[in-house]
Amino acid sequence: MLELMQSGGWLMVPILACSVVAAAICIERAWVLQASRVAPDDLLDTVRAADSAARFGNVTSDSPLGRILLAGLASTRGDRGLMDRGLMDRDLMKEAMEGAAGPVVHEMERHLTLLGTIAAISPLLGLLGTVIGMIQVFTTLVADGVANPGLLAEGISKALVTTAAGLGVAIPALFFHRYFLRRVDELAVSMEHAASRLVEMVCGDRDVEPRA
Repeated sequence: MLELMQSGGWLMVPILACSVVAAAICIERAWVLQASRVAPDDLLDTVRAADSAARFGNVTSDSPLGRILLAGLASTRGDRGLMDRGLMDRDLMKEAMEGAAGPVVHEMERHLTLLGTIAAISPLLGLLGTVIGMIQVFTTLVADGVANPGLLAEGISKALVTTAAGLGVAIPALFFHRYFLRRVDELAVSMEHAASRLVEMVCGDRDVEPRA
């Protein structure tokens, strides 16, 4: 394996570095983007059980969905408890949670741009290595002729090593880049749904006219 990498030349170094970075990003994002960490199922149950925004914050402030829900609750004027719907403002809650959702989603997409860049440049680095190797092969061919076809074939095979290595890095990087982007979209939809349920739970009776 080491001999194969050495045969690819110095361009194998950035290709190898890209593979290490891509693997680290994939492992880190797979850990961070777990549904149980981003949008725990019991958050809304915690809201129902809580009697103050401070108590709710102590439970949920360390999850992305919790930060969004806390922003909505903090925008209300309800000091008499979360369920005091007469003091809640539906539009204000929605605007506050939408404002908080932007940075949260941006944080969820962290490092994915770099992963996409690695998927794009890795095959180009491999192609560059092949081109450089082919130039060296044909330079040797011009100088020595075709007296040794085996040596020529060996030089060509070595020149193609970088292309194979670049594609070997780019294909999984592209796959996981698309996968994690889709994962972020799914989690964002889930958080949006939870935020809507919170608004309805807290402010659902606001627009109901009292009976005469």
